[in-house]
Amino acid sequence: MNASPVGSLLVVNGSTVATVEVADTWGARFRGLLGRRELPEALWLEPESSVHGMGMRVSLDVALLDSAGVVVDTLVLKPWAVTKPRRGVVAVIEAPVGSFERWDLRPGGVVSLEGPGGVTGGS
Repeated sequence: MNASPVGSLLVVNGSTVATVEVADTWGARFRGLLGRRELPEALWLEPESSVHGMGMRVSLDVALLDSAGVVVDTLVLKPWAVTKPRRGVVAVIEAPVGSFERWDLRPGGVVSLEGPGGVTGGS
């Protein structure tokens, strides 16, 4: 599947917080949010253990997830910055800065993806 809304929802600690695009092909993950005039509420990249802000004009909230959907770490990715791959991280969520604070998404929380294809992450 390419990055597309497809009715997927982001669930944080049991509460639906946003619609989410899923990038699960190499090309969709590599492009990420680059070149977007409008950012989606969230982008779920899987499999992925690191991300980059190459060519980005804005900072992003980034969450690193393990295979159970547990948030290993969160950070603000500045334009042109790169995160290092982290052992045990299998997915990354990107969102506009300030989203994680609104969603109460923090390390130790559980995140899942709900959509037409079923549930992924911490379920």
